[in-house]
Amino acid sequence: MSRDLTKGSIVGNLLAMSIPTMLGMLGLTLYDVIDLIWIGRVSAKAVAGVTLFSSIFWVVEVLNEIIGTSSVALITQGVGSGDDERTNRIVEQTIVFKAFVAVIAAIVLYIGLEPALRIFSDDPEVVAAGLAYGRVRTFFLPIFFMTYSCFTALRCSGDPQSQMWIMLLSSILNAVLAPVFMFDKVPFVGCRGLGLGVLGAGLATVLCICLSFAIGMGLLVAGKHKVRLTLRGLLRLDRGIDRKLLTIGLPSGGEMLARQLAGLVTTKFVALYGTAAIAALGIGNRLGGLVFMPLFGLMAGGGTIVGQNLGAENVARAERTARAASLFGGLSITALMGLGMIFPGPLLNLFVDSPQTIEVGIPMIRIMGASFIVASYAIALGCAFSGSGYNMPFLVSSIASRWGAQLPFLLLATYLLPRLGIEMGIFGVWSSFLLSDLIETAIIFAYYRKGAWKQSRV
Repeated sequence: MSRDLTKGSIVGNLLAMSIPTMLGMLGLTLYDVIDLIWIGRVSAKAVAGVTLFSSIFWVVEVLNEIIGTSSVALITQGVGSGDDERTNRIVEQTIVFKAFVAVIAAIVLYIGLEPALRIFSDDPEVVAAGLAYGRVRTFFLPIFFMTYSCFTALRCSGDPQSQMWIMLLSSILNAVLAPVFMFDKVPFVGCRGLGLGVLGAGLATVLCICLSFAIGMGLLVAGKHKVRLTLRGLLRLDRGIDRKLLTIGLPSGGEMLARQLAGLVTTKFVALYGTAAIAALGIGNRLGGLVFMPLFGLMAGGGTIVGQNLGAENVARAERTARAASLFGGLSITALMGLGMIFPGPLLNLFVDSPQTIEVGIPMIRIMGASFIVASYAIALGCAFSGSGYNMPFLVSSIASRWGAQLPFLLLATYLLPRLGIEMGIFGVWSSFLLSDLIETAIIFAYYRKGAWKQSRV
């Protein structure tokens, strides 16, 4: 059932759109988590191989980010304007153009996967596991990309519940099928499995994603939403729309690339302080992923509402939506991380029992907790940019905060100040995250108040 987001309660619409999106994102996240849990029962080297593939795979995900971000603005504004014919054409082009781009990316990744894996490891078992899992995922890359587009179309047309149920149910199915495909004897059940090892995990994931795609496409073709697809529209490219799909989300893709590269460099600085520091950072990153999931749900749900209202030329309602999303996101994360900052030791004990990791992790939890609180207001407020298609603030804020502030500060804290007799130690590394998020938040708020996004139409 589609929802008209240009009318009714702003808070009600925001919650109705965001909560299913949050749960849906949880379902999507569970795919890789479940795979890794079962792969861990094969061997540590299998886990290493799959982890290396995932690290390489995020480069391809930049393409999905670019086109997906563009499609959010185009679809929501099309729905808001009431131009059903154009909205249908945009969704059709998003699906077919993503498939076209994914085919090219899959060919390149499939050919280059083994050399890329060997850059990180020369262990034949690690490389073999990465290839077994990675090649099947890569071969079906177009289906993955098109599935994300179906979910985006359902959400942006006002029906986040359908994508939520599809994601959650397919994740549950994946959890059941993965051990059946992987092991000769299924753990905890004892029945016979296919014994395909790491390859089986990849096949189970691919099968579930294909099922999700079939259901999502079925809903869109059936025309029970504001979007109805046609075979004719899916068999042709529209240069005008395709150009917008590449350009509108380009800053968002650049932001993702800049952030990921900066994260790799930051990890090198953390490694200077030993294995315990790296383990603590891993916990911090995992907590960050869990904490930011509701924020990304608010951003996605709020972006849909903003886009539809801008398409209907209701700028004041779009602005109130963005402010409400920021307030909800900020207050919820403040409460959540406040508890973590008060009780950092017990929180770390949930993940590790190493005294060294807990010792170095306590200041990290407190500093990164403050960092998460600061960032939460800006992330949710970002729905104003994603819904309007004005994505430059994401790129500018990421480059300025990560490359212009965090990394120079890390050089200062770890190399220059010690030569002057000032030792900040690992505290300097953790502090760099707070500095970075303070600057990023300030830039996001400045762009929001400037208001150029209110005039942006795609």
